[in-house]
Amino acid sequence: MIGGGYKISDQYGLYFLTFTICGWVDVFTRKETKQIITESLDYCIKNKGLVLYGYVIMTNHIHLIARAEEKTTGLSDIIRDFKKHTSKEIIKWMNESNKESRKEWMQMVFKFHAKLNSNNSEYQIWQQNSHPKIIVQPRFARQKLNYIHYNPVRAGFVDYPEEYPYSSYRNYYEESRLTFSLPIEILYLNEE
Repeated sequence: MIGGGYKISDQYGLYFLTFTICGWVDVFTRKETKQIITESLDYCIKNKGLVLYGYVIMTNHIHLIARAEEKTTGLSDIIRDFKKHTSKEIIKWMNESNKESRKEWMQMVFKFHAKLNSNNSEYQIWQQNSHPKIIVQPRFARQKLNYIHYNPVRAGFVDYPEEYPYSSYRNYYEESRLTFSLPIEILYLNEE
């Protein structure tokens, strides 16, 4: 089943989300593509009511802990708009980039995935589902936040989570040494 059965049942609830590139293509190995994501998330925070509590940008997927502000259209609409905009920007970058040696292969993969989805005419960048998991218990929130922050360590990109610039780890633990950061809300997790 293409959606996997995952749904956002509460449009204003707190969720752990995963956005995955079709074919698990490593799109976010370039500074420019990570910048597309960070600028788009920042826009959604400042203009669409996205409240971000944690994030990590890996090479082919993104994890977030997020919710929508009450006066917005809801989390599903924010995600839809984010994926639509970033898809267009990634396609534009891919087609215009002189740096990307894998351009033709990437185009082939994304065209293949577009054929499987009648909503896309030429390319499909993101897998359709965001695998939302609602967060209602502090223990689950803590587990997911740790999962996000230690993902680059488990992947072998860095030895320590504070060394990876594209995550919210530094927001939580090293605020005075931030070199890059999206505006996030800190999750204050009481012990259960």
